[in-house]
Amino acid sequence: MKYGRIVRNIALIVASGSLFPLRAAEPPAGLLKKIAQRETANAQARENYTYRQSVTIQEFDDQGKITGQYREVRDITFSPNRVRYEQVIEAAKSTLTRIKLTPEDFADLRNVQPFLLTADNLALYEGQYKGEETIDGQQCFVEYIRPKQIFPKVRFFEGTLWVRESDLVVVRSEGQAVPQIETTKEQNLFPHFTTMRREIDGKWWFPVETYADDTLFFRDWPQRIRVEIRYMNYKRFGAESTITFGDEPQKP
Repeated sequence: MKYGRIVRNIALIVASGSLFPLRAAEPPAGLLKKIAQRETANAQARENYTYRQSVTIQEFDDQGKITGQYREVRDITFSPNRVRYEQVIEAAKSTLTRIKLTPEDFADLRNVQPFLLTADNLALYEGQYKGEETIDGQQCFVEYIRPKQIFPKVRFFEGTLWVRESDLVVVRSEGQAVPQIETTKEQNLFPHFTTMRREIDGKWWFPVETYADDTLFFRDWPQRIRVEIRYMNYKRFGAESTITFGDEPQKP
């Protein structure tokens, strides 16, 4: 979002239970690799599910009044020849005036907010074990991850994963998309967010909600925004499918 550093909203700190886990010890051997193995299976399973994704982004003035909103709803589904595509349910509508959504924002909506640490991207990240913490009644390892190196035009996740100890599923993530883009000519800034997951079909843990309420500190003014992304109605489609993203297939 254009118009810088991000200041983390205190609501997100409260939502995570505490800023740092209360207990810290030696991490389990090969924890990051084991998390990626479990996440890889989770990601592969999610590719065979249809679901609905709604995105709402709101901006506020200095008095806390909503001054504009972006809203869209899409179904992630499959064509008859088993190609995955996005079907527009509610076309994008924007009344935003204080911020401008950028290609990086839309890339983050697809790949960073619902982030999964898989075998494909594991080599790009390094981890730091933070200890153990109970989240929503579940005992979790806490792992902080960040990209080893920033590459031009590549978006990454940097933040914390809460990983259930019993089976190494990620139940919550909190962080932000990086890098922040700041030059003498532009500022393209991105909020901290929390993504919650829930169990689907008794086996998989998929994202169900991403929430951010943050202030972006542009040179011209600080801008509060709120982001809500919901992932709903997960339904298994079938066997493995070819996955592409693009326009809805043309009807004959």
